[in-house]
Amino acid sequence: MSMRAAGLPEVPEQTALVAASAFPKGTMAMRVRERLAEVFADEAFASAFGVRGAPGLSPGMPALVTVLQFAENLTDRQAAGMAVRAIDWKYALVRHEAPSLRARVRDPCRWSVAAD
Repeated sequence: MSMRAAGLPEVPEQTALVAASAFPKGTMAMRVRERLAEVFADEAFASAFGVRGAPGLSPGMPALVTVLQFAENLTDRQAAGMAVRAIDWKYALVRHEAPSLRARVRDPCRWSVAAD
């Protein structure tokens, strides 16, 4: 599996506007995105992937979800729900339409990310 380091995408304008309207002072998830974005960028994980093979998904998003899950003391299912319906999490995850995040008991990483 390989990974193309694409850099950190910009927050979509509509997502930023909705998040700022809903949370004028910001939230913990939004502050994590603004202050620690470089930690979850693709470049930080590129050396863990090979140069050949099908491109894999960036591990930055599940890492960020895990940090937010721990910070808010959420179960796997609660965190998956937040990634889908909470605008501040969508802002942090840089997605207007969040991917499906399904909790898995047998998966050692506990997350399955699949494009909708």
